[in-house]
Amino acid sequence: MSTAAMDVSLWSLLIGPLTEFGFMRRALVGCLALSLSCAPVGVFLLLRRMSLTGDAMAHAVLPGAAIGYLIAGLSLPAMTFGGVVAGLLVAVGSGLVARSTVLREDASLAAFYLISLALGVLIVSTRGSNVDLLHVLFGTVLALDNGALALLVGTAIVTLLALALLYRPLVLECVDPQFLRSVSRLSPVAHYGFLCLLVINLVAGFHALGTLMAVGMMVLPAAAARLWVRSLPALMALATGLALAASVTGLLLSYHVEWPTSPAIVLCLGAAYLASLVLGRNGLWRGGARSARRHLQR
Repeated sequence: MSTAAMDVSLWSLLIGPLTEFGFMRRALVGCLALSLSCAPVGVFLLLRRMSLTGDAMAHAVLPGAAIGYLIAGLSLPAMTFGGVVAGLLVAVGSGLVARSTVLREDASLAAFYLISLALGVLIVSTRGSNVDLLHVLFGTVLALDNGALALLVGTAIVTLLALALLYRPLVLECVDPQFLRSVSRLSPVAHYGFLCLLVINLVAGFHALGTLMAVGMMVLPAAAARLWVRSLPALMALATGLALAASVTGLLLSYHVEWPTSPAIVLCLGAAYLASLVLGRNGLWRGGARSARRHLQR
């Protein structure tokens, strides 16, 4: 095969779909915005040992989005407002239950999450169609309109600004929350501010990837990056890069192989995590070899 033919083949395989079709360009911009906002939030979720909390909150927004859908149909403002309200109610409600009863926060959050998930699926299933339910659960990243793109880009900007402002208290809360409470009044601001960022990112991700997939954009890049680097700035940068690379790969796979886009993106993130689990500096192979050497030296 000639060099020119190879160039044309690579162009049609890797670049052409992203430049020739408007829906692919919009999907790429949306995934870029999600990568810039969700991946750094996922890093703090990982460091705070709240990864499963992100999954629970992703399902907690479902009934609010479903009620917004019942009132206004597939309306971006209505479903966004409903999802944010539902997510904040679950976050604040589980915290109040944990502080007022013998239940711990993980148990109260699990209870609220299960109720919310069942209620949301029931509302969409009984008042909508199977297509509507699939739209809510798995998203429509290839059908993003200008309003959805504006929401995703706005969420990314707000998230990055908020993380810059709350960076120090968030880091302190990850390392020693008791110390932060003793020396600063910013502890509740950092805690509830982070929960608000989590909710709005999940709601934004829900419009593109769906409730079942949005949390994957947070957890998987952060977990994969943690197996390679240790410093927080490098962790956030690598997680964002992995999220963007997996988004582009998933988009291209969905175009060429005709796979559903959201699962393809999350499976690419999963492949990056599994590769990091084996090959990463702190993974099974290299990290295990270092542990074995340290054990023998003792």
